[in-house]
Amino acid sequence: MINKMFSLFKSLKPANGFGKVFHFFLKIILPLLVFILIRLDFIQLAFIVVILSKWRMFAVKPRFWLVNLLSNSIDIVVGLSLVYFMTYASPNVYWQLLWTVSYVAWLVLIKPSENILLVSLQAFIGQFLGLTALYLIWSDGPIWGLTVITALICYVSARHFLNSFDEPYDNLIIFFWTYVGATLAWLTSHWLIYYKVFSQPVMLLSILGYGLAVVYYLDHYKKLKKFSKWEITGVFILSLIIIIFYSNWTYRVV
Repeated sequence: MINKMFSLFKSLKPANGFGKVFHFFLKIILPLLVFILIRLDFIQLAFIVVILSKWRMFAVKPRFWLVNLLSNSIDIVVGLSLVYFMTYASPNVYWQLLWTVSYVAWLVLIKPSENILLVSLQAFIGQFLGLTALYLIWSDGPIWGLTVITALICYVSARHFLNSFDEPYDNLIIFFWTYVGATLAWLTSHWLIYYKVFSQPVMLLSILGYGLAVVYYLDHYKKLKKFSKWEITGVFILSLIIIIFYSNWTYRVV
């Protein structure tokens, strides 16, 4: 009897294939639904739909909720950021369609990958989009709010990045990057400078974070040569110097 039941379950492989196809179409439907809601001016509902799409995080025992929330945090940050860009940073419908296609690409191509390079790219995209949206939304908000949320975005980004590596000091590195993000946010928020849509904290944290991630990746796989180390470090230090010293610190530039 047990063997017959086992054979029956093995015969259901086509259903699994159908389930994968159905799940694939659901990934495409979500950005399209968000796009339609925004076009109909149901802005708040579009944000709610993105959050509700992660309902499976809580379809387990409560003790796993925090772990699931942290594991899905980058996806949530990217989704909410893209909805914001579709809503408030798109001058016309063509830009909204571009953001919609970007959301589809994220859900279908980038997010499902477990390749180390693409997982690292996921972390970078999450931090960059999350911080960009944050400083566009809350440019006039209290400094403590910018500092705390910047630290949270840096925390989940660093955690997402290091989860792909067998790093014994992962928590130390994660909290170090969180501290760097919070410190830069607090310091630069006193003179919040914008280069078009990108604020100075976003530029500094993106360049610094990307540089450290490249050095870490190469060093982890023993590909970091001495000359390459100085070359990469020099490029990013020069970029940081240009951003810092060629900024007008006397007033906000929008």
